Amino acid sequence: MKRRTLIGGLVGGLATGIGSRAIGARPMRSDEPGAIPKRTFGKTGVDLTIIGLASGRFPVIGNDEEAIALTRRAVELGINYFDTAHNYWDGHSEEIFGEVLPACRDQVFLTTKSTNRTKKGAEEELHLSLKRLKTDYVDLWQVHGIQDEEDVEKVFAPGGAIEAFEAAKKAGKCRFIGFTGHTNPAAHLAMLRTFDRWDTILMPLHVADPHYLSFEQQVLPLAVEQGLGIQGMKNFANAKLLQRFSVRDCLSYVLNLPIHCTAVGCTTLGQLEDDVRIAQSLERLGDEQMAALRSRAEPLKGPRLEDWKDDIEPKVGHLPPRPRYTGS
Repeated sequence: MKRRTLIGGLVGGLATGIGSRAIGARPMRSDEPGAIPKRTFGKTGVDLTIIGLASGRFPVIGNDEEAIALTRRAVELGINYFDTAHNYWDGHSEEIFGEVLPACRDQVFLTTKSTNRTKKGAEEELHLSLKRLKTDYVDLWQVHGIQDEEDVEKVFAPGGAIEAFEAAKKAGKCRFIGFTGHTNPAAHLAMLRTFDRWDTILMPLHVADPHYLSFEQQVLPLAVEQGLGIQGMKNFANAKLLQRFSVRDCLSYVLNLPIHCTAVGCTTLGQLEDDVRIAQSLERLGDEQMAALRSRAEPLKGPRLEDWKDDIEPKVGHLPPRPRYTGS
């Protein structure tokens, strides 16, 4: 589903100020008026802009020139967090980043991901990702799309992907390692129970999440406790939340959670600039305001809205013990 194509296009087309800056302008400094706020990305110690450009929607754009222009615009606006994956657009999303980001490599935090669960397969994916991105390292490499206990078992089995991730970090091919997923919070909890050397975590967080298989309620507190760099995604529930909430409502809710940054999947310059304006003027929401937003989302809850989650009733607790992974 196209995210905010109409809304973002209209608002972006009417915009002045941010929207009037020409392509090619220098990036904003974080201490300049109107800059995007930054937060320290957990135990990594890196300062990231609170929103980052996610390339997962580049296939919706379907046009190299527009995707490249969007990436350049994000750099100009001061975004320093760029999210991609080996399998996005069959690898072409990485190639788009590779056309823009090498020129400002020391200014950006570059992440990619691997869905392969074996050491050999993950190493091969990382090698190709670095080639596409035109860099010799990524800042963050993530085990991508953890879905269930079986997935977790594969990652930590002998010859599993975790061996590739630890080796890549030791070799300097990535600075940090983490994992992602959006199917069931139980899978995230299993990853956290099995391994205590994660640097980061990426999970779906939005105003309706607390009502169904909630990552906010089940996973976020543990991620905070462990000092992880915490990334959000699915801020707008693939645009479906926009039937009841504004873009500002959605982003404000997520960015008032105890996270460090959230990935925004834009398909137009207008959408990107909308998100930047909201981030620049972010206001603190009190407990009552957050609760009121969650209450408004209650009628939308469930797997029809969050069709990326398991279609089951929420189950909390009663998690079986898992052995701690200590290394290969």
